[in-house]
Amino acid sequence: MKKILAIVLAAALIFTLASCGKGGTEEPATTAAPVTDAPISADATAEELVGADYVDPVKGWDKYNELISQIKSSTDYAERVQLMHDAEDILMSNFCVIPIYYYNDIYLQKDYVDGIYSSLFGTKFFMYTTMSNGATTLKLNLASEPDHLDPALNSSVDGACLAANSFSGLYTYNAEGKTEPACATGYEVSEDGLTYTVKLREGLKWSDGSDLTAEDFAYSWKRAVAPETAADYAYMFAGFEGYDEETNDINVEAVDATTLKFVLTAPCAYMEDLMAFPTFFPVKKEAVEAGGDEPGAWANEAGFVSNGAYVCTGWNHETSMTYEKNPNWYDADKVTVEKLEFMLSADDTAIYAAYNAGNIDFADTVPTDEVKNLLDNPEFKIIDNLGTYYAAFNCKSDLFAGKTPAEAACMRKALCILIDRDYITENIGQTGQVAANSYIPLGMADGNGGVFKSDKTVGYFDAEGTNKDHAATLETARTLLKAAGYKFGDDGKLSAETPISLKYLTNESTGHVAIAEAMQQDFAEIGVEMNIQTMDWNVFLDERKQGNFDFAREGWLADFNDPINMLEMWITNSGNNDCQFGRVDTEAAE
Repeated sequence: MKKILAIVLAAALIFTLASCGKGGTEEPATTAAPVTDAPISADATAEELVGADYVDPVKGWDKYNELISQIKSSTDYAERVQLMHDAEDILMSNFCVIPIYYYNDIYLQKDYVDGIYSSLFGTKFFMYTTMSNGATTLKLNLASEPDHLDPALNSSVDGACLAANSFSGLYTYNAEGKTEPACATGYEVSEDGLTYTVKLREGLKWSDGSDLTAEDFAYSWKRAVAPETAADYAYMFAGFEGYDEETNDINVEAVDATTLKFVLTAPCAYMEDLMAFPTFFPVKKEAVEAGGDEPGAWANEAGFVSNGAYVCTGWNHETSMTYEKNPNWYDADKVTVEKLEFMLSADDTAIYAAYNAGNIDFADTVPTDEVKNLLDNPEFKIIDNLGTYYAAFNCKSDLFAGKTPAEAACMRKALCILIDRDYITENIGQTGQVAANSYIPLGMADGNGGVFKSDKTVGYFDAEGTNKDHAATLETARTLLKAAGYKFGDDGKLSAETPISLKYLTNESTGHVAIAEAMQQDFAEIGVEMNIQTMDWNVFLDERKQGNFDFAREGWLADFNDPINMLEMWITNSGNNDCQFGRVDTEAAE
């Protein structure tokens, strides 16, 4: 049984999905009340069980889309906080998003390596690395083959790391986690908070030696939101004047070679964070167009033009990548490591062996059965992150065929409460992760001088319910499923007359698979069958994006410290909307 696995699973989870404190320590009064998970009536209907906040995730999702638009246009920050709580209430009401724990980050780094730092959002910066062993090449592993190196198309954490070290935006993050100027020297904002005038550094260059100007930023931002680019993060420009789902002709222009001006529709408390985010990085127009009509094709091989600390000079697909120092970078004088050599692999056992053999100096993953032995090792690092590890249901999956929207929500909630999060955090995580009962993580700023969620007892279900009262939790799950039309035998398991069988999709990793196996056993307690399907990283990303799954492993590291980042990704037209919210089939719509 699952508990026996604790003997051999001393693990920390690997997370590879894409990511300035605003202060404050008090929980807003608008936050939902603490969860008690009181017994529910055995006679309650599915419609009664889903609650007042429930919104049909397929046909009723316009309500959520409109709420996100309202949040992004609000100039009343206190009202905005309340609206974001309302949005999370709607998101969680359908239980397509199943929070499991709040992230932290782990990695291995040799004792002769110093100067590497990471943001709360999982982006690691290597350009200021120093090596006391005299080497000028840093050998490392982040993940397997990257999905995209075009910064406008990336949506994974490993891709963000590569982008942050080979491209530079107007702003960046320093070792203290604060935003600071990069290609910019500063900016001015109009009195109404809508018009930004950014001054660029003099003498900026692309890696090929050509001039980099404000026009390059204007072109790159307009390209990122153009429908034909199909960028997952295009919605991040929704606060710009001129943003439109069909044309997206945002109001950004180059006043002169070193002056960029753009106009917003509402004040933005996290504009510097956006200017430090990869989607806002510049790309060279001539290089992009030379790659042809396929978005991102220009950066599919080594040698593409960039403007960051390093340039990709070698790429043996699926095996290795080489980045070399860019002498044209604005801060090149401070770069002492001349070369980065990446081992491309998702095999954490092979990665760990390479680290122990001295073949790599930095490993961003550790095998699950090695973590316990590494906890006292000074080369094993545990750092803070701002994000949530979760699983997600495709709201349009055939799993819910023949069920009303409310019945489908009851099915998903039943499975959610069955997950033993204490077991996962204590015996698979083991590095201080906190069991999650909401999507927005603990400690995230609320954009109004406070913290959006600081109390782990506040949430949408009892994350520790399976251990507090195991029998009661099982019975609640059965009650929810009965409301959805399922029958149970005398043994408390699903009747053969009404079975549930689903597939769980995950990428290859001992940690991810261990969590999948734990959930598999939790669901089996009431007779639910879950089959685990593992895939290579790039295939996995595409299958989730296309909605080719019932239930899938997910994780989201915030891109900036504001809840809107984790809420706006679920609007219907977002490239990160893996749950397929609001995506009504054309045939059904007609």
